[in-house]
Amino acid sequence: MTYANLSKFYINGEWVAPLGGTTMGVENPATEEIVAQVALGTVADADRAILAARAAFDGFTAWKAADRIALLEAILAEYNKRYEDFAVAMSTEMGAPMAWAREAQAWAGQVHLEATIKAAKEFHWEEMRGETLLVREGIGVCALITPWNWPMNQIACKVGPAIAAGCTMVLKPSEIAPLSGILFAEVCHAAGVPAGVFNLVNGTGPEVGARMSSHPEVDMVSFTGSTRAGTAVAAAAAPTVKRVAQELGGKSANIILPTADLAAAVKGGVEGCFGNTGQSCDAPTRMFVPAGRMDEALAVAKEAAEAVVVGDPKDAAVTMGPLVSKLQFDKVQALIQKGIDEGATLVTGGVGRPVGVNRGWFVRPTVFGHVTNDMTIAREEIFGPVLSVIGYDTVDDAVAMANDTVYGLAAYVQGPTPEAVAVARRLRAGQISLNYPAWDTFAPFGGYKQSGNGREYADWGIHDFCEVKAIVGHGA
Repeated sequence: MTYANLSKFYINGEWVAPLGGTTMGVENPATEEIVAQVALGTVADADRAILAARAAFDGFTAWKAADRIALLEAILAEYNKRYEDFAVAMSTEMGAPMAWAREAQAWAGQVHLEATIKAAKEFHWEEMRGETLLVREGIGVCALITPWNWPMNQIACKVGPAIAAGCTMVLKPSEIAPLSGILFAEVCHAAGVPAGVFNLVNGTGPEVGARMSSHPEVDMVSFTGSTRAGTAVAAAAAPTVKRVAQELGGKSANIILPTADLAAAVKGGVEGCFGNTGQSCDAPTRMFVPAGRMDEALAVAKEAAEAVVVGDPKDAAVTMGPLVSKLQFDKVQALIQKGIDEGATLVTGGVGRPVGVNRGWFVRPTVFGHVTNDMTIAREEIFGPVLSVIGYDTVDDAVAMANDTVYGLAAYVQGPTPEAVAVARRLRAGQISLNYPAWDTFAPFGGYKQSGNGREYADWGIHDFCEVKAIVGHGA
């Protein structure tokens, strides 16, 4: 497919030329070929978009909730018309196998828009508490900064609730995977989003992202990305006391209880860890198994990992594509080597590309056994298909090690439900999944500790984009 607006930004309801002349190549990570050139914005471009959003805010936030919901329904309808285009774009820009691009990546944008619409229809925009009227209204102009690993998931999780709440916004997608973001701006235009309500500027974090985070006319920053970048966003936002919502890194534990079906639990854990080529902040990358059953668990993990088919995303038989970039490839390679150097048992995989692959940022699905919780591969977020299997003596030990991390985004527990729930209550993470349930787009998503603050999905996301006004004496 071709892209009509790669050299432009969407500002104040129009596709406009950038004020600077810098471009950046978009690489297909499966081939290492540059497939497009996109314009990179400047501080001046960010300012222009922010001021357009500010000018549009008063008019848009006065819309009735029903009208904002109708606008979201129009966006969803246009999104559905372009569904295959989104899948192709994300397969191209991040190397997702086409089935995954359709059934996970493009699907995520669709279902989050659907969930936001349903939640907005049921949302309590106003309520009485005694003699006081509580009013929830849009916080203002929002800077939305989204990552490359789940492009439409994160765009839909921010744009949808922001519009529902009556906010105006500027979106900066990741410059590594900007194609789907440009398509989303086209969707918003086709849906009739009023001028200035939604704006898009491509650019780098240190330039455009930093300006969006610090601009005095921005009321809120919603950021998804690394903890390192998240702290920079928070520091830039602090002088103007903006609200900052962050969904950051993770090193999620997966506790397989002694009473679990070990083979099924280990196989499911490998598949969960390796989904999206391991490039998910909530991936279950630390698997805790009873120490006495380590060898049994590793045998299952090895078989599951070696069943993964790595290769060309256009091949229907392929289940894992490449990492997104050379930078990511080099980081993952270094951490795999670190695991070897620190004495973890390499069960399968290892450094280098898979056998027979000589181009593209493909990695070998890797499992380490006999990992200790102080090893680098158990501490750092790898963001690749690398699983660390850690033995435990008692469930208390497993819980203690699971919580012994600076992160707290997600965790997983496998075993009979009553036991799993008891363990889940002790884990310090924002979302705990028991026995690999289906994705729940109405469950709050966000983290404890250095995994961020705030919550996304459905009504939880809408709350984050609202201020609460108390009109005292209203009922007197």
